[in-house]
Amino acid sequence: MISPRSEVPIPQPGTGALDRAFAIIQHLAAASTEGARVTQIAKDIGLTQGTVHRTLQALIAQNVVEQDERSKYYRLSIDFFVLAARAGNPVNLRELCRPMMLRLCASLGDTLFLLARSGFDAVCIDRSEGPFPIRSFTGDIGGRVALGVGQGSLAILAFLPELEREEVIRFNLPRVRELGMFDEVYLRTEIERVRGLGFAARNTGLLEGMAGVAVPICDRQGRAVAALSVGTISARLNPERLPTVVEMLKREAQSISPKINPFDPTLRRPVSSLAAMLPN
Repeated sequence: MISPRSEVPIPQPGTGALDRAFAIIQHLAAASTEGARVTQIAKDIGLTQGTVHRTLQALIAQNVVEQDERSKYYRLSIDFFVLAARAGNPVNLRELCRPMMLRLCASLGDTLFLLARSGFDAVCIDRSEGPFPIRSFTGDIGGRVALGVGQGSLAILAFLPELEREEVIRFNLPRVRELGMFDEVYLRTEIERVRGLGFAARNTGLLEGMAGVAVPICDRQGRAVAALSVGTISARLNPERLPTVVEMLKREAQSISPKINPFDPTLRRPVSSLAAMLPN
């Protein structure tokens, strides 16, 4: 348990219930994931245990705080984080990335794809068309592909937490083998290469004449939730041009990461969200 005395404002004598409530909320936000006991909160913010207890009960009644029945520790509730997420960024990922995709498409002259993770797959949730006719694994908006197939989904898979990544590999290997694409050694080698480079790129591959490069879009915890990808013809992604494209993609992806809403339904149910986004 950390002691946030130096970080959390201490209510001054004569301050009201609202000040005390916010002092407690800030204390819980700075505490460990387990939460904090009444005695610790009271000690750190300079209130009596009785005052802290009464304030906590009021916060519980408003679904802002919850108490673990076994440990008796208090912590911020999921409803509190929902409110914070809605206030901090009500825009979903597709709307957030749309101006960026149009900008990149115009600058690069290539087709841009925005992919979001959906379980063991990646789903194309947006596409900005360039002048060159291309083919892609996901096709148009709403198309899906197994994580690991294609540069966008490979960028997502490579930057998942290790245990989660291993589970996806275990589940998806039979699927990609059925497609005659690659084996486990090849997939793991590609994942390590992408993790080392920070991007996925291939100038030639299963789609003849096509080339692609993708970077992950990570949330504030550094976990890949989506990918920004360029699809083009092989001649346009030569070794001389590749670093420029990668740098542009990385810069845009990094600018998006701090703005991602952790409760964005697009990241949890991309296909369902697309149905609401697209016209009938």
